[in-house]
Amino acid sequence: AKLGFIPIFEAAPLIIAQEKGFFAKYGMNQVDVSKQANWGSARDNVEIGSAAGGIDGGQWQMPMPYLISEGLITKNNVKIPMYVLAMLNTQGNGIAIAKSQEGKNIGLDVSKAKDYITGLKASGKPFRAAYTFPQANQDFWIRYWLAAGGIDPDKEVNLMTVPAAQTVANMKTGSMEGFSTGDPWPARIVGDDIGFMAALTAQIWPFHPEEYFAMRGDWVDQNPKATKALLKGIMEAQQWCDVEANRTEMAQILSGAKYFNVPVEILEPMLKGTYIMGDGQPEIKDFQKAAMYWKSPLGSVSFPYKSLDLWFLTESVRWGFLPPNTLDNNAKALIDKVNRSDIWKEAAKEAGIPDADIPTSDSRGVEKSLMAKSLIQIIRKPIYKV
Repeated sequence: AKLGFIPIFEAAPLIIAQEKGFFAKYGMNQVDVSKQANWGSARDNVEIGSAAGGIDGGQWQMPMPYLISEGLITKNNVKIPMYVLAMLNTQGNGIAIAKSQEGKNIGLDVSKAKDYITGLKASGKPFRAAYTFPQANQDFWIRYWLAAGGIDPDKEVNLMTVPAAQTVANMKTGSMEGFSTGDPWPARIVGDDIGFMAALTAQIWPFHPEEYFAMRGDWVDQNPKATKALLKGIMEAQQWCDVEANRTEMAQILSGAKYFNVPVEILEPMLKGTYIMGDGQPEIKDFQKAAMYWKSPLGSVSFPYKSLDLWFLTESVRWGFLPPNTLDNNAKALIDKVNRSDIWKEAAKEAGIPDADIPTSDSRGVEKSLMAKSLIQIIRKPIYKV
């Protein structure tokens, strides 16, 4: 199998499964874990598939597997069926702000800076904020953060797409004031003294859904045993990643040139839950704020809860990325087609995962943010209930 990844913490289970021999342990001796230039390249490469020099699947922001399956972001709107097989991690993201914005009260509660930010728009020099791919995770995080502070992300700021690896360079050149991206890039901005952290996504929505492992549907259908073998390797890697004592070695592996190409001393503190926030904010030292991969206080991290997929589709409707009737007409059928939690369960049972660690429901329950109301209040007809 050929798996694509982007050099952010979400990719760790794929990299660790390869480097620690977990893929090989389950018979997958020929797995290529390949760095992608950006999310657009990953999409293009899964579209052509490994037979044509692309990839079979890998790491994805949500709801990219759905958008690819429906032909909404592919060339000529060709539908490439994808299967969501596991969630890779929770947390490990942040909203970084340029040093030029220090002292403007831009923090977790951005309502304190609402007048300042909307004033920039009125003056003809709007606040510019970026994410790594439109209509997916990091776009949603910055929109949710701004909207919770009473700021309309479509009318009162300028949003743009910038690949994760270009975060630091673009912040240095002053081409944007804010950026929503995955670790380690926010910490690089603080470490290089070109910005500060306004918020961690762990503060916005503790143990939120982050990125996912998904494969082309035709590859999974043709290779059912190999699919479960990949999942078993990823599950074992996720368990290994969640052992705090392994985080030093994890940082060393991820730092390699073919993976993140970032110094260990940048990676290790974040992996252990240490974040220098900047702009007069207290330092965070809390392992529960770090990226987590196997378990969280809300239950399984790895299991692909369908209720969390529904949240991403709901946010897509909220921001006009999908038509309003998406939730009424075919959301359940679409989720059941793309989300293969059944395969996850089969792989977990075969791998000897304890029953207590295998969810029995496709819903994680009511999701709550520290910033605002229930995250799922917008849903009129809940599909997946506890």
